[in-house]
Amino acid sequence: MSEIMVPEYKAVLFDVDGTLLDTSEGILVSIRETIEHFGYEMLPQSELLKFIGPPIEWSFRDRLGLTGEAITEAAMYFRDRYSNHNLLLAKPYEGIPELLDFLKQKDIPVAIATYKKDDYAKKLLLHFGFGDYTDIIYGSDYEGKLRKCDIIELCIERLGISDRKKVLMVGDSKHDAEGAAKAGTSFAGVSFGFGFGDFGGEDINDYEHVIYVDNAIELRSLFN
Repeated sequence: MSEIMVPEYKAVLFDVDGTLLDTSEGILVSIRETIEHFGYEMLPQSELLKFIGPPIEWSFRDRLGLTGEAITEAAMYFRDRYSNHNLLLAKPYEGIPELLDFLKQKDIPVAIATYKKDDYAKKLLLHFGFGDYTDIIYGSDYEGKLRKCDIIELCIERLGISDRKKVLMVGDSKHDAEGAAKAGTSFAGVSFGFGFGDFGGEDINDYEHVIYVDNAIELRSLFN
């Protein structure tokens, strides 16, 4: 765990996939179903895992080489399978409920900034009881136009905090780190998700961060 201490935080923003929830099972099942439905060549597990996190349109473009209408059709089919059949095949990471409860006791506001589609994020978070900790939940749009920094901006606007370095974005990937940097917030990385560490192969040291943790409870050190 690497750490650079900064002034006390006024709010914490969390990513969803790979940070609050392990959503890999539902996403991977839906991706496989989509590839099989359209008759595309099945990708190895290492490539399928890279679908988790970014907007699905990007992944169909980058991983399968799809273009134009083919991307739209694949995305629509994936969303039907995921939202109507596989969405709730997820589980909170160890220590996340305890961390959220800790922040609530400290009266530190929590918000959600995720690339997951907005309605999916809200359904998932309410299902797992995270609605007890925040009603500030922003996800991606269906056109895939919002970038992570745009989603973070929406959260900051709702929170009404002017000193952005006192807002902490917590995430598991370069998308979270880059979004935090563009929005001017502080960033904390987690190794147990889909981007940083051995799982995704991204290097946290390529991005400015105040702490990098192997489990959620370690984030408490920033608030003691």
